[in-house]
Amino acid sequence: MNKMLLAVSFIACASTARASDPVGTPVRGEIITGWQQADGSRVSAVRLTLAPGWKTYWRAPGDAGIPPDFSWTGSDNLAGVTVSWPTPKVFDQNGMRSIGYGTQVILPLSIAPREPGAPVTLKLRMDIGVCSDICVPETLHLDATLETGSAKIVPAIAAALAERPLTAREAGAGPVTCTLSPTQDGLVVTARLTLPHTGGDEHVVIETGRRDVWVSEAQTIRSGNVLTARAEMVPGATVPLAIDRSKMRFTVLGASHAVDLQGCSPG
Repeated sequence: MNKMLLAVSFIACASTARASDPVGTPVRGEIITGWQQADGSRVSAVRLTLAPGWKTYWRAPGDAGIPPDFSWTGSDNLAGVTVSWPTPKVFDQNGMRSIGYGTQVILPLSIAPREPGAPVTLKLRMDIGVCSDICVPETLHLDATLETGSAKIVPAIAAALAERPLTAREAGAGPVTCTLSPTQDGLVVTARLTLPHTGGDEHVVIETGRRDVWVSEAQTIRSGNVLTARAEMVPGATVPLAIDRSKMRFTVLGASHAVDLQGCSPG
């Protein structure tokens, strides 16, 4: 299904939900201030707490979701922010796969200040989708001041960092190769991932490094230590689709653990 149509249906559903406000506020957010590292950078986090039965989405949300969007406009002494994503869960949503979190999720933040010795003021506008029987868009406005000096590690953030997918080295993974074949609407990618089984049903999420490209749910088949994933890629505009293989990302979500693989070579 075209991603634009999914977005339109999501917004239409959300508008109906908000008109009668049947659910109140299904998600609450806060910034956990965290600690300062030896180089002056800060570790912080966003904590999202969801009402019972509600979920929100991972950075690549699947066919039935909308990815979160972060805006740091208005922040002070901020040079850059990197968001870390704990391993998500796979949900079935009206016959489509979605990927995200239920109950509560902590998203660690790596904060680079312009002046390492000065406090950092964070002002975050976070646009997210949340779903239960209905879907609603939520905009969270969060702020916090990260003071200097404290090096005490916050256990909740450290635990969230430990929940990230394994790297290729940690998982004992080998090379990733991929072929790209043109279609009427875009490209089909066939990727061959060399890695041990991650347990149970394995889901492969393929990201292109481009927000304007929709990627379908991957069809997978395993043969020994090779997991093959095939998906369709469609650009948001009618233009030739160019994909940089080095920026492609493959996340394998298994019952035992997840693995994050970066880039692929022609094959």
